[in-house]
Amino acid sequence: MGDAVKDLTCGSVAGILGKFIEYPFDTIKVRLQSQPVNRTRLYTGPIDCFRQSLARDGWRSLYRGISAPLASAAVENSSLFFGFQACQEALYHVGVYSRQQNGGKLPIEALVACGAAAGAFTSLLLTPVELVKCKMQVPADTVYPPRIASLIKQIYRQHGLFGFWHGQLGTFIRETGGGAAWFGTYEYLIHVFKQSNTVSITGTSTGSLEGAQAALSLPQQLLAGASAGLTYNFLFYPADTIKSRLQTEALPLSPPPLLAKYPHVIKRNHGVIGVLPVVPAESSIAAPITQVSRRTFVAEGMSIWKQQGLAGFYRGCGITLFRSAPSSALIFAVYEWLRAQLD
Repeated sequence: MGDAVKDLTCGSVAGILGKFIEYPFDTIKVRLQSQPVNRTRLYTGPIDCFRQSLARDGWRSLYRGISAPLASAAVENSSLFFGFQACQEALYHVGVYSRQQNGGKLPIEALVACGAAAGAFTSLLLTPVELVKCKMQVPADTVYPPRIASLIKQIYRQHGLFGFWHGQLGTFIRETGGGAAWFGTYEYLIHVFKQSNTVSITGTSTGSLEGAQAALSLPQQLLAGASAGLTYNFLFYPADTIKSRLQTEALPLSPPPLLAKYPHVIKRNHGVIGVLPVVPAESSIAAPITQVSRRTFVAEGMSIWKQQGLAGFYRGCGITLFRSAPSSALIFAVYEWLRAQLD
């Protein structure tokens, strides 16, 4: 199995496992981020959002639309690890660095640059998936929940193929800077731990790294991964907030077939549980779909700043950091373990 296939496979598996842990917290984060800035807040904080979500739709609502995020996690992590390794190989290939230098490891500044390049590449693949994910996570204002197929059709109908890259600038900033912070923090801490282990084994910081690498403990690896997740999410959270607000803006959806034919019937759980008054044809439910003007990244950022100041960019940051540490630690640990098994 080639190295590229190994990176893609190990990254995909690690990302999917990490997503199952973090997804409910990510749903709460998106709902907090997407609250309107010019109206009364729907939620007072993460705990209130969690409580209302459970009361309204139960546990399933916290995992609503998880199929798109699972694909997103596989795409994001596989492309990040693949891009990170590919960039390192490119630096060796063009002669910028030699494999005989520094024990076969690139200096930290080169690893940070490789992480940034991997993140920039990943953002192009990730934006369409995150667009659908964000719209699935925000509670609908209608009696029927959104469906992935309906969302994809409606986005394409409203804005064409390039509409799936709405919010690309925010994703690009988050992934490019985040990739640099994620890999940079992890690699730096791993290097520090290896040197510390080398001192304890050989009594000198210039001892062999072979024994140090073998002595690298799982808690050290998990701590490095958790710290990487915290750094990535905190430093570039404002860009993610703007992106989430852009990607959760109103998008009129076509009702499912039953409601389209009988708009006065509510169908849920395969059974009719209630009725609404018959809606006239000229009302909103039967009105033709109109074009929706789309806000820009800069305009949305200015709107948040004017309404809420700096705090508005970090709404939901606490719960994001809370879930990012274990998720990132698991992703790196699983990736490193799988990679070792395949080598």
